[in-house]
Amino acid sequence: MSETFAKEFDRVVEKARAAKKPMRVAVAGADAENMLKGIFDAQADGFVEPVLVGNGEKITALLKKLGLEDRPHRLQAIDDSTDAVQYAIEMVRAGEADALMRGNTQTRDFLMPVLNKANHLIREDALVTHVVFLKVPGYERVLAISDVTLLINPPLEMRKKVVANMVRALKVFGVEKPNIALLSLVESPSFQMRDSVEDQTMVRQHASRPIADCNLVGPIAYDLIMSKEAARLKGYDCPFCGEFDGIVVPNLFSGNLLVKVLQRNAGATGCGILVGAKIPIAICSRADEPEQAYLSLAACTAMWASGKYFG
Repeated sequence: MSETFAKEFDRVVEKARAAKKPMRVAVAGADAENMLKGIFDAQADGFVEPVLVGNGEKITALLKKLGLEDRPHRLQAIDDSTDAVQYAIEMVRAGEADALMRGNTQTRDFLMPVLNKANHLIREDALVTHVVFLKVPGYERVLAISDVTLLINPPLEMRKKVVANMVRALKVFGVEKPNIALLSLVESPSFQMRDSVEDQTMVRQHASRPIADCNLVGPIAYDLIMSKEAARLKGYDCPFCGEFDGIVVPNLFSGNLLVKVLQRNAGATGCGILVGAKIPIAICSRADEPEQAYLSLAACTAMWASGKYFG
């Protein structure tokens, strides 16, 4: 685990390490190199127990390759005809694991069983969202972005729940009243851009009936979100510019693109978790670094240990 990386997210890592007992994590399709490195780093720090679900031969061979075969873990070998995600979910439901983690599975194949009502992982009134936390070089705060995996073109009422989930997750990072931006192309509502009008509506409704315990601003463009100087030059009067803790995006494409550009071209580091389910769910790309898997597990453990955000 990189000390620099851990330092950027020290509050959530400290909360995970302070958990009274390690969280048992069922990794669905555990033959994923960086996921294994991340979960065993988390095990070394004492806050998770790995439960490896998938093709036993592939997992064992990979553990040997990585020099991890002697580290404590539970291997739940299944044949290739068995759905690893569904099997891992059933282990959680049976009390054999506390949390779920995506391994070597396609995003759709992982999410469909999670969202399947028959698996009872989602409350009737809940919306599951994917929140990504990033440390962007040059930006002083850890930045949350949502939703970047699940919601293609969410309407206003759904985006309110995205805001609420983001605020819940940010509290794990010690942000008691986060500043949340509603990303748009423009700062003034335009009827040609549905999201900008909805952003203004959300902010007005939030003023009289708060969506969550946060400061909500929108519509607002990306440069104003990230820079006080950009706000000064444009004459945009908002005290939170350059100090936002979270960005709620208008649609899946813009959110996914924003995260990937920041990670691949701006050197941002971070992690992702699903918020809104009854259990902790860590989700990272198979191309992510081991540190991102580690921190996803730390965030899930911190939320799980608090007893406030799941179930």
